[in-house]
Amino acid sequence: MTHSGFPILIVDDEPNIRSGLKKGLVKEADLIETAASAEEGLEKFHSATFHLVIADVRLGGGMDGIELLKQLRQIDSDVAVIVITAHGTVETAVDAMRAGAFDFISKPLDLNLVRQQVRKAREHRELRQENQSLRTRLADAGELSNIIGQCAAMQDVFHQIRQVAATEATVMIQGESGSGKELVARALHDLSDRSGGPFVAVNLGAMPETLLESELFGHEKGSFSGASRQKPGCFEQAAGGTLFLDEVTEMSAKSQVDLLRVLESKRFTRVGGEQVIETDVRVVSATNKSVPELIQDGSFREDLYYRLNVIPIEVPSLRQRRDDIPLLIEHFLQHFCTRHGRPMKQIAPDAMRALVAAQWPGNVRQLRNMVERLVVTHTGDVIDSDELPGDIQSSQPAAANALPASLSEAVETCEREMIAAVLAECDFHRENSAKRLGVSVRTLHYKMGRYGLH
Repeated sequence: MTHSGFPILIVDDEPNIRSGLKKGLVKEADLIETAASAEEGLEKFHSATFHLVIADVRLGGGMDGIELLKQLRQIDSDVAVIVITAHGTVETAVDAMRAGAFDFISKPLDLNLVRQQVRKAREHRELRQENQSLRTRLADAGELSNIIGQCAAMQDVFHQIRQVAATEATVMIQGESGSGKELVARALHDLSDRSGGPFVAVNLGAMPETLLESELFGHEKGSFSGASRQKPGCFEQAAGGTLFLDEVTEMSAKSQVDLLRVLESKRFTRVGGEQVIETDVRVVSATNKSVPELIQDGSFREDLYYRLNVIPIEVPSLRQRRDDIPLLIEHFLQHFCTRHGRPMKQIAPDAMRALVAAQWPGNVRQLRNMVERLVVTHTGDVIDSDELPGDIQSSQPAAANALPASLSEAVETCEREMIAAVLAECDFHRENSAKRLGVSVRTLHYKMGRYGLH
């Protein structure tokens, strides 16, 4: 049985190799074309669609297989290329893999091995297509990798994540502590072509300076007191995946130089070692500080900032996305009631208004911890405002006197409070509430969903 939708092009200057591969792979594809030179191969590649190219390194004519591989990948970055040669060396294999080859096979060819690699190439392509479909479905759902938000500010963050996730560009995420910067980093990883690789997060602010170099780059046995064995660092652990450097602005001047050198050269050595190691990671960093101010006072290198900040993403504070607070509370209630085996709880309207108006200096992390505490300690089914933590209650006067961030936020806050008050007075009877508000039931239903007034 042939596999439709996986056309193959074979490029080799030996007729016997071309015909042998074509016959041997007839069950692996519905279309197999051959070419005797790189130039002919390029011509056929331009005139038809091929998902896999099998090419010899040494070809008659002016272009070899490695150059052909580079040109094919420029035309179609999704095409898989298997390189074959009778003169297999480590250097040739390295050159082929660096140029983007899917695999490298030495002659004389083992047809079973070739078939196996062709199937792997096909499976790899199908997996990428499935990942792309998953990315599209996640994006359409308005929720990315456990990041929940419907307000305009979060939709803008979602849009940026979708735009840059599939690229290799370094990203710097800025935002207050607890706002969800690591979740954004994980979303960038989950929606990227590196999603099958590891996601390694390291908090540079919590790392002693004496251990930071070893943590990032690893060390050899005996390289310092206590180094009883060889240990790979974060750059090795994250190979093929994403390395998330949190609180990157807390690094010392020396560590900043070391990081900049690795970002520029894509190479490093372990502490106490001599072997140069190639790094294959995507670096995403985060900070809760104003980097331009740190550059101005000399505590952070400007050249490192430009390396890390190719794509900036600003995560809004919870105060800037108050519309999302009811939605987040509902999500955390469901999560923690299930986790701790508690019956589902509800937030009374007055309590919800107080929570929406609170200042939340700890952002989403503070909100999450508070909801878990309420789930564990509260015995009733409905949580009233006087049962909220004291710090939330005490913050209400300041929150009430605080000016909204914009006119639209002021209008939405007023609308939310009015709808909540009318719903409470009408015992959440939608038709009566809609009449009192002078809107249709459908409009009221939409507004209730928007403001989390269930």
